[in-house]
Amino acid sequence: MQLRVRAIPAEKLYFQDKGITIYNDDILTTKAIPNNSIDLIITSPPYNVNIKYNSHNDEMPYSEYLQFSRDWISKCYDLTKDDGRFCLNIPLDKNKGGQQSVCADLTTIAKQTGWKYHATIIWNEQNISRRTAWGSWLSASAPYVIAPVEVIVILYKNRWKKESGSRESDISKAEFQKWTNGVWNFSGESKRKIGHPAPFPVELPKRCMKLFSFVGDIILDPFLGSGSTLVACSQTGRQGIGIEIDPKYCELAKNRVVKEGKIYQSRLENI
Repeated sequence: MQLRVRAIPAEKLYFQDKGITIYNDDILTTKAIPNNSIDLIITSPPYNVNIKYNSHNDEMPYSEYLQFSRDWISKCYDLTKDDGRFCLNIPLDKNKGGQQSVCADLTTIAKQTGWKYHATIIWNEQNISRRTAWGSWLSASAPYVIAPVEVIVILYKNRWKKESGSRESDISKAEFQKWTNGVWNFSGESKRKIGHPAPFPVELPKRCMKLFSFVGDIILDPFLGSGSTLVACSQTGRQGIGIEIDPKYCELAKNRVVKEGKIYQSRLENI
């Protein structure tokens, strides 16, 4: 299936080549993507932990953050096919600005907006050495209990069995056996290396794509950020759409796709 997008103002279309499209747009208001057209959504939304993004307030009152989450999760539900899936990378919980059960709250919101729950993958970033908040040290007075993991909540729209698409899988036996174990162990991404305040590694969307989508499927990241999802799309033969509100991050994502994905490889072959 070819990537289908609606005609929108030219200034919102930031980049398009080899099945990869970047829009400098807002997921809450974008009109670029038809409803019922996306096979798989993979994203890591703002965590509301006061990360210094260029164009987003990451320190809302928690009630506003939950309403923001409800709005964009509902929009994504409308964009997804009946057998579409949703891989939502979020913290298990957080204590910055007060203890909050982020995973439980956003999973509940997703189910209330229509998404159906399938599973949760625990992503162990192996970064426990960075922990500095203990609460009351060696005392039962007020200790902090912090799990140094994130999660990937796996949701689907109306039916879990995927019947649309090419039905061509590119996952190996070893990958399938390893990745269907619900604990994934790989490192996070370097902010300094990538040049973004909250990047996730390409390994995360690549695993999600190969496990939960077919070759040629249409993948959406509504918070594109540093572009890791689209890099994984171009490396695995998926079509990718990224929505990003900040133009500097759009440029970062474009540059990464060109350098790290098959777009770059195909251009080298033609030289």
